[in-house]
Amino acid sequence: MVTGNRNETAQPLESVRSIWMLTREYGRLAGAGGVKDVAMQLARALAGDGSRSVSVVMPRYGFMDPQALGFSRLADPVAPSLPLSYEVDLNYIHSERRERLGVWSADDDGVILYLLEADRFSEKTAVYTYSSADEQALPQYQAGAGHDDYFAMNVLLQKGALALMQILSVHPDIIHCHDGHTALLPAMIREQGGLRHYFRTSAAVVTIHNAGIGYHQEVADLSFAHASAGLPWRVIMGNRLADSFDPLLAAASYAVVNTVSEQYARELQESDDDHLTGWLGHTLAERGVVLQGITNGIDPAEFSPQDAIKTGIPFPFSPLTDTGLQGKRLCKEDLLRELSGDLPVDGIMPVGFLHFRPELPLLSFIGRITEQKGIGVLLASLRLLLAERADFQFLLLGSGGQDEEQDLARLAHKEEYQGRVCILKGFHPALANRVYAAGDFFLIPSRYEPCGLTDFIAQLFGNLPIVHRVGGLVKVEDEVTGFSYIQHSPAALRAVMERALRWYHHHPEKIRDMQRQAVQRIHEQYSWDKVMQQYLHLYGQAQDNIHIGSNPSNTAKEISQ
Repeated sequence: MVTGNRNETAQPLESVRSIWMLTREYGRLAGAGGVKDVAMQLARALAGDGSRSVSVVMPRYGFMDPQALGFSRLADPVAPSLPLSYEVDLNYIHSERRERLGVWSADDDGVILYLLEADRFSEKTAVYTYSSADEQALPQYQAGAGHDDYFAMNVLLQKGALALMQILSVHPDIIHCHDGHTALLPAMIREQGGLRHYFRTSAAVVTIHNAGIGYHQEVADLSFAHASAGLPWRVIMGNRLADSFDPLLAAASYAVVNTVSEQYARELQESDDDHLTGWLGHTLAERGVVLQGITNGIDPAEFSPQDAIKTGIPFPFSPLTDTGLQGKRLCKEDLLRELSGDLPVDGIMPVGFLHFRPELPLLSFIGRITEQKGIGVLLASLRLLLAERADFQFLLLGSGGQDEEQDLARLAHKEEYQGRVCILKGFHPALANRVYAAGDFFLIPSRYEPCGLTDFIAQLFGNLPIVHRVGGLVKVEDEVTGFSYIQHSPAALRAVMERALRWYHHHPEKIRDMQRQAVQRIHEQYSWDKVMQQYLHLYGQAQDNIHIGSNPSNTAKEISQ
């Protein structure tokens, strides 16, 4: 049985020189969550000292203009005067077929980025879901619903990336796959005869950013999974979860698998919270696979309030010094002035407004308006707190479920709360940074949270997080680098918000100390140059799986019997 996740004799870090990553998100190119930040910042950190070559492959979505983003067509190695163009198999049931790909490339701080061009990718106007523009053009595409051809998109990305490596005659030491969208690749390079020899020295790592139900990229049509992925039936049948073929489950027989915090790894394999994944963690544990947890890092320079130009905030500041915080007050005043009117803010029309009361603490929220992010608990606790006290304001930036958005709008329009609640429905990166900079407390009431990066970002902007103590959010230390609570309930969240407000009004010196501690902790423990070392050790473990002669094919066969 392949455990493949804890090995005390990992290969020397010097043996990992060539790393390729596959992801559906990357930095400002395309994103829907924290994957975009992790993929970009880890890749840049690995490439930073020049001792490793790092390449990243992702789709070229329809909303991306490659030339405007600094990309150029990749030339064909055989005919350099021509752009590279090639085909990969993407069969349907009872239909053998191929799809054509082109490639764009660019250098991003030492990371070579490849965008795969294909009709299936270029017709998409959002990363994972249909957009309102899609719905207007074709009513059968409901805005917010996942793409009908999600599995084919994932297979095309993975097959296209593997073919590109072969065309360029690259033999990576490590192929790092981000989330279920790319988790078929480890099985492909061990189970498909045309790839097995070429990639015999390449090891695979799969990082699970979110194991929640709906994030696995599973497929219920087993015949389609077999036809499109080209994997043996024993692999398809042997890696079913709730009767669907599950790429994350399949990956564990061929790769080292980790998730994005130590606590989340424990919750998946050691607690009943794993029911939120459909019992993926427990199923892996039954197979002898131990998930490793590596808490995500962050590049503080990417979110430094001292760099007003990069972050888009109106005034620079630093949470580390008292004088440095003067700019934060000015950022708050600037945003409150805009939110006190009835005009759009960075293109987003506010629902409700805020009185110009910069002396009041500003509670803030940025994220998806969904139950996973605890929006129901947040709404219930806000109703309780708003009815009890008038010494704070609340600002939300995000979008999500229609019912939840309507509930928030009703709260903002309620007569007795006008001037105290404002909702900015949508997202804009520079506006998000302005909210981080203006806010005093940042609410993260997630039902579950694999890691969380918004708590880091808020801390860097002097905005103290208030978190449900779950998953990666345990890195927020109560009354040291923020505030936390244990029970996922409106009463518990209201109690900790009241505690934070008391500190703000009566113990400002404690608030200042927490702001400093939070930023210092990030630099000491969570910068990518430190977290990267843990990934290099993980890569060494993956390399060991090759050298010790583990046989994933036999494992998959045993599982299916």
